[in-house]
Amino acid sequence: MAILPKIFTALALTASVAAAYPAAALDDAQKKEFGEFIKQYLIENPEIMLDVQDALQKKQEQARLVKANAVISDNKSTIFDSKYDITIGNPKGDITIVEFFDYNCGYCRHALSDMQTMLEKDKNVRFVLKEFPILGPESVAAHKVSDAFRKLAPQKYSAFHIALLGSDGRADEASAIEVAETLGVSEKQIRDEMAKSSSDASVKETYQLAQSLGITGTPSYVIGNELVQGAVGFDDLETKVKNMRACGKTSC
Repeated sequence: MAILPKIFTALALTASVAAAYPAAALDDAQKKEFGEFIKQYLIENPEIMLDVQDALQKKQEQARLVKANAVISDNKSTIFDSKYDITIGNPKGDITIVEFFDYNCGYCRHALSDMQTMLEKDKNVRFVLKEFPILGPESVAAHKVSDAFRKLAPQKYSAFHIALLGSDGRADEASAIEVAETLGVSEKQIRDEMAKSSSDASVKETYQLAQSLGITGTPSYVIGNELVQGAVGFDDLETKVKNMRACGKTSC
């Protein structure tokens, strides 16, 4: 529109005047004039607020990524090699994907096939699973059973994880125990292990990591130096893995 160049010129002049003279140097009439001009411009061009919001979100996201990168750098052993986590895929794989998940997260269930496809197609990927029960008491209860199962039958944990996360309905203590029993670990064994060995330390470590990284939901991934939030899909994960091999970063 023809009016825009004039408006931008006026805004530029306003900015230059404001920069040259402090607000205290303007009299009340000038302040009112500038205020009315800017108000009228925004009323006539409200779409600019979307651009402002988008710019703010991008700036906040960039700041979050910078912070997450520093946290990843400072907590590599806890993120990639915690004693509480199970590794599936190739334990000596050249690329590691860490996933924070909740057994009652619908997006995590959707993303389960992404992990399975990745492990089927790429035999040199190491997948680390971090249980992050944040969706209520049922999630916590399912995690406690899962933690006990991991300690009793770590070699079967992958099958347990796939069965429970891939099941219909909400995961809870009963459904988790049912899955454990189908894999040869009895309810008595599970309950004895839960009574003997708490999962509190595991949950505390994961919660602290998630808070430091700025994770607000599941699934969330750590790949190399990057935090990836949300079920981004197999193609995106595969691209990041290929970039890690090509240039040591998720984005070359």
